[in-house]
Amino acid sequence: MSLQIKEIKFTCDNKIIKGMLHLPADPNPPLVIGSHGLEGSMESAKQKLMSRILPENGFAFLRFDHRGCGSSEGDFVKDTSLSKRVQDILHAIEYTLALNLTDQRIFLFGSSLGGSTCISLWSRLVEKGLTPWGAILCAAPVNSLTIANIPLNGNDRRPALPLSFFEDNLIFDLTDKAGDLHNILIFHGDKDTTVPVENAYNLYSNAKEPKKLVILKDGDHQMSNTDDQKKFEIEVLEWLKKTFC
Repeated sequence: MSLQIKEIKFTCDNKIIKGMLHLPADPNPPLVIGSHGLEGSMESAKQKLMSRILPENGFAFLRFDHRGCGSSEGDFVKDTSLSKRVQDILHAIEYTLALNLTDQRIFLFGSSLGGSTCISLWSRLVEKGLTPWGAILCAAPVNSLTIANIPLNGNDRRPALPLSFFEDNLIFDLTDKAGDLHNILIFHGDKDTTVPVENAYNLYSNAKEPKKLVILKDGDHQMSNTDDQKKFEIEVLEWLKKTFC
């Protein structure tokens, strides 16, 4: 059996969500699920990196576009909120597990708002008897009120956003929910001007053991430094192998 890539498509709240399931050569692998950032997609750099390195090391990886993003249906402005993104990834997990191409061991990966989505999702999975084995979280906002540089201006992916969009859909404090998490690997740049690094310290102090905090010196929100990217790759594989092997 060789590496495989399977296109997936499922419905959530009458929206078609699309993604890619990357499978290793090994049968019944653990499943890592990725949630991208606010304006990202399954084509974001970390999502693509994970889709390359994880199957090569025996792990399945699911990347998908949240509603209103990338190739999935929906309107970014009308369909973006933390609660809706939690619903997206919950449906993604249930759909993928039903394919019987992986085992039931679930590990979460989220970058920026995707990290917040994973934190919020954790208790929902526990309620369904699908307790995650752990999570990898990059530059995740724990308390959205710490974010000073709110992206209001439009770009090629979406129109300009009024402040009310964030006030109505993306105000949250997940400090209490962070206490549900265990076996988490946290990355954050100490020069992140989008999500302040205090969020990483908050998350680390509230999460249960085992846990590890990697502060990237002079690192930005995008983890654009190539040395930081290499460190991320090494740390991720070490953490997952320690968890599952």
